[in-house]
Order: sequence, then C-alpha cells, then structure tokens
Amino acid sequence: MADEDFVEFAQATAGRLRDAAFLMCRDWHLAQDLTQTTLAKVYANWRRVRRADDPHAYARKILLRCMIDQQRRRSSRELAMSAPPERSEEHPAELRMTLLDAVATLPLRDRAIIVLRYWDDLSVETTAEVVGVSTAVVKSQSMRSLNRLRELLGETRSELFAEERH
Repeated sequence: MADEDFVEFAQATAGRLRDAAFLMCRDWHLAQDLTQTTLAKVYANWRRVRRADDPHAYARKILLRCMIDQQRRRSSRELAMSAPPERSEEHPAELRMTLLDAVATLPLRDRAIIVLRYWDDLSVETTAEVVGVSTAVVKSQSMRSLNRLRELLGETRSELFAEERH
C-alpha cells in the first residue's frame, strides 16, 4: 500500500519538480538527476512524509537542498547546452537575452525564490518554509529579483511577452 501511494505521488509530482529544477539549474540532464535524487530521498522517508501536512512541500524542500549541495560540489560554472548559442552581430545583446538567461544571473537562493513563487505559484509562507528563510526575506528578495530581471531585460521584456501572445 505504501509503495502504491509513493508511485502515485511520484507520478503526480515528478514533472513539476523537474521543471522547477531546470529553471534553477538550466540543465535538463541535471534537472532530471536532481528530480530522481529528490524522489529517492522522499521514498526513503515515505512513511513519515505521507503523514505530513504537505508532502509536495517536503519534496520541494529536498529538491532545493539537492540543488544547493550539487552547486557546492560543482567544480566549474559550465552550463550544458544542446547547441552553442548563436552569435549575430545584427541584434544587440538585449534582443538575444531570454528570460531564462536573466533568471540564471540571480544568486541560487533568489532564483529558487523566483521559481517557487512565480513558476510553482507558491505562497510567500510556503516559499519561505521551503527555502528556510523568513517571509520578509521572500518578499524583499522577490521584489529585488524582479526589479533586477526588469533591469536586465529592459526593452526586450515587451518583445518577449509580445512573442507569447502570437
């Protein structure tokens, strides 16, 4: 029975965890690894986790800890990409910048706060619990990070969102 509960939980949660991991690390392979590690840790503690108020919050917290641990172990700041970025002299750098590029410039904790708040649509309180900071920190860092993203994207911001509408 417990294994069936976990399988159902893992199937319902894995996609969101992987997407959140990707937004934090920008590497699909690493995001998949982090998701698998997270689910393995959740499974190891499943008896306790399934009785928790919010097993999904527990999983998100484990994912963030795995991401932080991985970043500490990483010997370089290389970013895995499927293809080298195109360099075009016709377009200024602001036009080549994407939202993911801008988010990647944020420190890991700020990136996690932005992903959890605006991608996973978590409340300030839940985000604070997952990241392990106060609600005031979540609010102030969200505001600072959003301002930083607006600054980085500049005029590109309207072009990015205009493409989404088409």
